[in-house]
Amino acid sequence: MKTTLATTTTHKKKWLLIDAKGEVLGRLAVKVANILRGRNKPTYTPHADTGDYVVIINAEKVKLTGRKENDKRYMFYSGWMGGESYKSVAQMRESKPEFIIEHAVKGMLPRNRLGRQMIKKLKIHAGSEHPYEAQQPKAYSIK
Repeated sequence: MKTTLATTTTHKKKWLLIDAKGEVLGRLAVKVANILRGRNKPTYTPHADTGDYVVIINAEKVKLTGRKENDKRYMFYSGWMGGESYKSVAQMRESKPEFIIEHAVKGMLPRNRLGRQMIKKLKIHAGSEHPYEAQQPKAYSIK
């Protein structure tokens, strides 16, 4: 029996549509990261990008458990002395709700060229509208 290794030429990428409304952030991020890596397929190859494109809608309606809405903080650094700033999840949800999901998924991908290539296949939108109708994304259920 031969082991087949997937390559970018043999693999066809699909487009999947995920509705984040009412989903728990961490559980959603794990599923999305596995789809981006291709771990949900039998042709998964760790050194190749065999994952699919993922379009996430309703990013502003993602849930967090416990008191994370006010306690969890994101740190930003300008590079200058005293240039640290912090924002809570509630503040990020008002200004940039896409960042919450992107940050969680990015932390679950490899930290190398391959991971940077995979995160580009993630398309997040705050509302229920998205501009990827031409790609005909298939609805994907997380549960």
